[in-house]
Amino acid sequence: MLVDRALYRHGQREHAPDDLGEALRTARATGAFLWVGLFEPAESELDDVAREFELHPLAVEDAVSAHQRPKLERYEHTLFCVLKTIQYIDETSDIEVGEIMVFAGDGFIVTVRHGEGNPLGDVRRRLETSEDRVLTHGSAAVFYAVMDRVVDSYEEVVVELERDIDEVEQSVFSAARTNDAERVYKLKREILEFRRSVVPLVDPVDDLATAHPHVPDEARPFFRDVHDHLLRVRERVDEFDAQLTDILNANLAQVSVRQNDDMRRITAWVAIVAVPTLIAGIYGMNFTHMPELHWTLGYPFALLLMAGICVSLYVAFRRSGWL
Repeated sequence: MLVDRALYRHGQREHAPDDLGEALRTARATGAFLWVGLFEPAESELDDVAREFELHPLAVEDAVSAHQRPKLERYEHTLFCVLKTIQYIDETSDIEVGEIMVFAGDGFIVTVRHGEGNPLGDVRRRLETSEDRVLTHGSAAVFYAVMDRVVDSYEEVVVELERDIDEVEQSVFSAARTNDAERVYKLKREILEFRRSVVPLVDPVDDLATAHPHVPDEARPFFRDVHDHLLRVRERVDEFDAQLTDILNANLAQVSVRQNDDMRRITAWVAIVAVPTLIAGIYGMNFTHMPELHWTLGYPFALLLMAGICVSLYVAFRRSGWL
């Protein structure tokens, strides 16, 4: 679906002709650039765009099918970049992954978005209303703004994940008998998905920030800023993974300790119950020559003996911490 398209000359938005070929020719002839935004386009729709902008078939195939890893590729005079968008779902504490594909070439930039995360409408409006007139730098400014918005969303997700990890950590080390292994494992899966979106993007952004031929010299400091933010996110993701591993190990250790405590309590009570069982079993044999059977005080003596031994064992187990 075509979301928006416009010509930008000297940082100002202008109406673009309905025909994409004519719009591109106008942009190249006047020193402007054309920005076309698509959302989950059909294959036929993207084929029309590819034909007018001479996009490489392999890049177009990736843009249609989605589910690509973050990457930066150069096809003749066109730059193709895949960005993973991350959206944090508060209700379920899940991470929803989408994609933004960017085609950049002579006089044009095409953005293709898959998924609900990181809509680019606010990016376009911010660029159009910016007092810094960022759009005067051409399509590289749009490329930077899209990438910056995606990386900023990574930092927002980092804050939410840090809050979830802190909650799990408090639960694991609380006095309550909880088993947080399932939640820790789920968080580790989310971190793994997050890592797949962040780590492969580091080298492409570094390439854009240093000496990529498609990026003007004046635009490279902006990409270096994105690269710095991305490195910070990667470091936090690595820390989260290590922290969750430690929390999981601590949770398993606590479960083991609790199981040992339960076994000691069960053992102590079994020992206490075994005493009256043993005494009752001996005198329940009813042999003829058992003097205590004919003793007047035999019955209360047996009861007192059972109670005395049981109380002594109970006190001993309590002092040793088994009960």
